[in-house]
Amino acid sequence: MSTQTLTRDIFDVKDLNLWYGEHHALKGINFPIQKKEVTAMIGPSGCGKSTFLKTLNLMNKMIPNVKITGEVNFDGENILNPKTDLVELRKHVGMVFQKGNPFPQSIYDNVAYGPRIHGIKKKTHLDEIVTKALIDVALWDEVKDRLHAPALGLSGGQQQRLCIARALATKPDVLLMDEPTSALDPISTLKIEELILELKEKYTIVIVTHNMQQAARVSDKTAFFLMGELIEVDLTPNIFSMPKDSRTEDYITGRFG
Repeated sequence: MSTQTLTRDIFDVKDLNLWYGEHHALKGINFPIQKKEVTAMIGPSGCGKSTFLKTLNLMNKMIPNVKITGEVNFDGENILNPKTDLVELRKHVGMVFQKGNPFPQSIYDNVAYGPRIHGIKKKTHLDEIVTKALIDVALWDEVKDRLHAPALGLSGGQQQRLCIARALATKPDVLLMDEPTSALDPISTLKIEELILELKEKYTIVIVTHNMQQAARVSDKTAFFLMGELIEVDLTPNIFSMPKDSRTEDYITGRFG
C-alpha cells in the first residue's frame, strides 16, 4: 500500500518546473490536491494555470521543446516517469476544455468513445455507461430520444455537458476543467456550476477560471498563480476575505489582471 493512499491527497506536486523552450512557464510549484474537493485556479492570462492543469494528465508532454522537472505524484506514483501509460493515466484523469468539442459523431458514440477504446464492446454494457454518464450531467432527459442524432446539433451548453459526460464515461478519479463556462451564456453557466457541485461527491475536480465569482461559488480551495508561480493556495473563503499575500489581494480587488 502506498503512503499516498493513507492521505486524502490524490495529487502531490513537488518542485514542479516546466519550460516551453527558453520560457520558464512553471516555477517550483508545490501543490497537494485533495480527493473529492473542487480546487479552483485563478490568475491573469499567461500566469501558468492552464499549463499546470495540462501537466496533471501530461497533455503538454507532446509539445515540442517542453521540459518538465520535479514530481507530479498521482495516487503515490510520479507520472513524470517515462514509463507512465498515457492512455491509462487519462482514463483516470479526464479533461474538459474551454469550448465544448464533441466529435462529429452521434451523441451516443461521443459518450461511448472512451469505453470502446478501453475494450468495452458489449452493447448492453455500453448502453448502461452512456445512460449513466448522461444522467450524471443532467442531459439524459434532453437527449434520450435522439441519442443517434449528431452531437454537433446540440446547443453550446448541451455540448459542454456532453463533453463532461464523455470524460465521465471512463470512470475517472479526477476531472480537469479548463475554463469550462467561458464560452457559455449565463443559464448554461449556472447549469455547469450546479453540475460541478454535484460531481464533487464522486470526483476530484480541478478547474481553471477567469471568473472569480465562479471560483468563490464552486470551489473548496482556491490557488492564485502569477507569472508561473503558485503564490498561495487556501480555503476559498480565506483567499477571498483574508489572503496572506498582498499580490493575491491586489488581484482579487481588481488592482491588476
